[in-house]
Formats: sequence, structure tokens, C-alpha cells
Amino acid sequence: MKVAAVVPHWNRRDLLQALLANLGQQTRAFDEIIVVDNGSTDDSADVAERAGAKVVRLGRNLGFAGAVNRGIEISSADWIAILNNDVTLAPDWLATLLAAAEKDEAWFATGKTLMAGDPPRIDGAFDAISRGACACRCGSGRPDGPVWNQPRRIRMAPMTAALFKRRLFEEVGLLDEQFESYLEDVDFGIRCAIHQRWGIYVPTAVACHLGSSTWGRWNKYSVRLIARNQILLKAKYFSGFPRWPIVAGQLLWGIVALGHGCAGAYLQGKMAGLRVARTLPLQRPASGNIEAFVQESEKTILEIQRQTGFDRYWRAYFWLLGP
Repeated sequence: MKVAAVVPHWNRRDLLQALLANLGQQTRAFDEIIVVDNGSTDDSADVAERAGAKVVRLGRNLGFAGAVNRGIEISSADWIAILNNDVTLAPDWLATLLAAAEKDEAWFATGKTLMAGDPPRIDGAFDAISRGACACRCGSGRPDGPVWNQPRRIRMAPMTAALFKRRLFEEVGLLDEQFESYLEDVDFGIRCAIHQRWGIYVPTAVACHLGSSTWGRWNKYSVRLIARNQILLKAKYFSGFPRWPIVAGQLLWGIVALGHGCAGAYLQGKMAGLRVARTLPLQRPASGNIEAFVQESEKTILEIQRQTGFDRYWRAYFWLLGP
């Protein structure tokens, strides 16, 4: 049973050095570490090679999705851990996730990820999607506590730090490179749900995430990509859905972007998304019901918000649409 770590990377050699050192401290060692360098302008690739990692030099920035795909393609491991370059894993992270996934016969697994600068707070636990085609990183910004200490079956895992069966990518497909960065893991999770492939949340597998270390929080580049990729999710999977939840969800997210001074980036992203969406094939489930999955996922968002306190976006969303 082989496990590979795939690390997409662009600049910030300091982050990469720290991560590679951290990976060497796992109680269950990775069988291979693959760093996919997205055309870094510093000596990140050389640093990774000196540390013993297998390095894929792309020469240009293909985004998160493209880099992850190149790493998966060259690996023959049975399990693939996808890791951001700014995470720090607890020494038993891999051993804990692998044991839990094999015991439950899960297709993927993720653990509790804490904010590196504020460890009592959750960076992310698992993902969910609303009828508005807007994703929720469940737990983000919330204080750690009992809600986040319960293992559970999940449909979507944030690719900040998560473990996947390699065969899953053969059955469901690789990441959609049209997303470049942001929401590509949500798109992948929706496809997993369509194919009835599920995962587990294992809170005893702990990681810390620095977060937004490449572009910064609410950077206009990030907002533009997220706004665009929300449209791509809607185009691929939400045909035939009621329009009001989509309109409400997207406009409310735009109001949030406006509050962060990113209204222009939001509008640019929506326009770009509409252009790209015309070329996307509609994805429909081979079995099961995508509408039922999305409704179930939205109920998870509402449940978590009720248990941990509503943030402004979801309070407004559920006020407009009702529980």
C-alpha cells in the first residue's frame, strides 16, 4: 500500500521548506513526495529536489487544478494526499486518516484543519454546497469545539489537506482545469456525489493551515476566480434548478465582495464565467439525483450554522429562502 503526497506550489520557498520538513516527521511515512512547481521565480524547485522530493517543473502557472493533475498523473501510489504548501500536519495525520479510511472503506478522508495563527479556530472541516451554487467551507472561522470532534460521512473534502484513493480519479476524473484555482475541489466533490462515492471526516487527524499565503485574503484575483467558478458550477450542475436560490446566493456573495472592496473583481469574474459557461457540457448523474444531493448538502449547512451561530451571508440566505 503506497501513499504519495502531491504538493502544488508557486514561489514561497520558505513555506515549501517547512512543509517538506514536516512531511518527514509523519509516523507513517509517505512513499513519495511530489512537488509540482507552477513556474516559480525563486529556487523552490531546487529546494524540493535537494530535500528528496520528486519535482515536476511546469514552467508556467497552470493553477491549482492543473498542478494537482500533473502530480496525480505521474504517481502510481494507491492513495494520494493533496496538500497545500502552507499546511502543517500533526505527526500522526497520515496514519490516522489512512487507518480510518481503510476501516470504513471510504474513498477519501480529511481531518480537522485549524487556523495556524489562531489554533483554537477552525480553518475548515468539510465542504458543502447550497442551492445557490455557492459553497460553504464548514467550520471556517468558528471556535474549535464539540461540533468539530464528531466523525461523520461527508460528500466533499477541501483539498487543503486530504487523502484520496487514486482509483477515485480514474472513475470520477481529474480536477477540472478550467477552474484553475478555487472551487475545483467542490466541483470534484459534486462529481463524487454523482458517482455515489463518499468520504469521511476524521477530527483526530489534525492539520494547521496558514491560509491565503499566496494571494492574501479577499485579494481581487481570488475574488474574480471564485465569482467566475461559481458560474461554472451553476452551468455544469444546476440546470433545471429553481432560479431564485441561485440569484439570491450569487447576489449575496457579491454584496460580501463589495464589503471587502472587491465589487469590480466580482463583476469581472461573473462576466468571465458566463463566457466560459457556454462551452461547458452539462453534467447529469448516471444514477441518483443531483437535486437531492444539493438539498441534503444545504441542510448540512443550515444544521452547522444553527449549531455554531450564523454568519451574515448564511443568515441572509436562509432568511430569504427559508429553512
